[in-house]
Amino acid sequence: MRTDLEIAESIKLKPIKEVAASIGLDPSHLDLYGNYKAKINVSSVYKTAGDRPDAKLVLVTAITPTPAGEGKSTVSIGLSQGLNKIGKKCIAVLREPSLGPVFGIKGGAAGGGYSQVLPMEDINLHFTGDLHAITAANNLLSAMIDNHIQQGNQLGIDPRQIIFKRCMDMNDRALRNIVVGLGGKPSGVPREEHFTITAASEVMATFCLASDLEDLKKRLGNILVAYDYTGKEIFARDLEAQGAMALLLKDAIKPNLVQTSENTPAIIHGGPFANIAHGCNSLIATKLALKLCDIVVTEAGFGADLGAEKFVDIKCRIGELKPSAAVLVATIRALKMHGGVAKTNLAEENVDALVKGFSNLLRHSRNLKKMGFRSIVALNRFSGDTEKEMQAFAEECKKHGIEFALCDSWAKGGEGATELAEKVYNLAEQGSQTPAFLYDTNLSIEEKLSKIAKNIYGAENLIIRSEAKKQIASLVKNGHASLPVCIAKTQYSFTDDPAQVGAPDNFEITVEDVQLSNGAGFIVCRTSNIMTMPGLSKTPAAAKMDVSAGGKVSGLF
Repeated sequence: MRTDLEIAESIKLKPIKEVAASIGLDPSHLDLYGNYKAKINVSSVYKTAGDRPDAKLVLVTAITPTPAGEGKSTVSIGLSQGLNKIGKKCIAVLREPSLGPVFGIKGGAAGGGYSQVLPMEDINLHFTGDLHAITAANNLLSAMIDNHIQQGNQLGIDPRQIIFKRCMDMNDRALRNIVVGLGGKPSGVPREEHFTITAASEVMATFCLASDLEDLKKRLGNILVAYDYTGKEIFARDLEAQGAMALLLKDAIKPNLVQTSENTPAIIHGGPFANIAHGCNSLIATKLALKLCDIVVTEAGFGADLGAEKFVDIKCRIGELKPSAAVLVATIRALKMHGGVAKTNLAEENVDALVKGFSNLLRHSRNLKKMGFRSIVALNRFSGDTEKEMQAFAEECKKHGIEFALCDSWAKGGEGATELAEKVYNLAEQGSQTPAFLYDTNLSIEEKLSKIAKNIYGAENLIIRSEAKKQIASLVKNGHASLPVCIAKTQYSFTDDPAQVGAPDNFEITVEDVQLSNGAGFIVCRTSNIMTMPGLSKTPAAAKMDVSAGGKVSGLF
């Protein structure tokens, strides 16, 4: 069996100008990054396409995943190819991969098999430099905070209450908790510092929810960086940092155009994590794609309890998006895991465990209805799935009245997703819908959290630690209580305990920490056991990667 990289290298790519022309873009709309990548000048496109009616918008989400993921990107790409095969003009709109997962355990986020976005080596590595620009903008603000304190601290910033963190796009647990400013007076004021991974940073979330460069600059200025000695809020605009930060991001804010393994146009832009941030590609990219085709396929990270909920309550709310349908990706192996099979034994046939684990799919399916979606389940086929298991899956879907389609896009590309494409398009044809937001933003912070915990996760109770209660009181006092909430929670369970698989009942969700993400426009509420800087595994994917003297890449997937 050929690897993803070998398949990618065998594909004949079209010049990106030809791909652009297929969706009505001419060379004046593009900033070329070689022959196969380009950035899109959004403002010039809107001059010619701004009056077009919006395309249909389809969200791809998933059941609660295994650590290796359930193939949402592969299904999203395959679905976009399948829609084009049945004669629909489709664009896939996805997130940019983070180097942390690429070199960690999951590998890249460019799809797989014959449903990839290409050139996958570039996309999974430095691409067009967007994540590096976001890292630089983030760390410029951090440098300006410490420099302000060093140069007299006119704003009276309390070094003990600096909440804005440095970031880098790599898994590095050693940077979670550090001390900066050592080395005497010339090296600054010593203080405790923390790093997040770039995909979990506030600048990333802010970037992905901005409507244009001017809005981005305003949002960057709104970032809460610290408190002074009296408890007064200090923002990035108080340090006059937003202009230079926006300058670093002036090219990054332009969406990236590439193609799939079947030359379907794909726009890839932004990459916030869904277990920590809102987990969706940039609002700019989504809205642009809606003006360029008949139907747009996008995705939200991890399971529907995280990505889909935040897509609705944050992205759709802020961007006034009206999706037409949702696809819930499931795999046989994940259902067996939720039925109690150990991760090391998921390759073994186990129909009983699959049936038991179906409860996880049912809860996600019901949740999508609560969010206002018409939805269909896509069974993402793996080579080890047995006929008995697939038959049992079909019987469970029929038993519970769930529409599903087999998706074999890894092995067959768009041809393996045409059944899914037909059913998705039929759903989308029923019209766009205003999402059913799970809460009114005018509710209290506690009430908003409780609605998500009880109605989506299935929790019996919500516990808010004493420190989190103090933080909530401060946010209320300073006028931030009406913002949406973004719950940072493990992606491996409906609960805040990653070991609890299936669809548990009678559990509690515990909120440990509450912080304002004012640039992005939401409040981040961290539950138990969630970290914003991951670490590498004992044997990271990086250990198997290499490049030859001639530049041939190996081990990347």
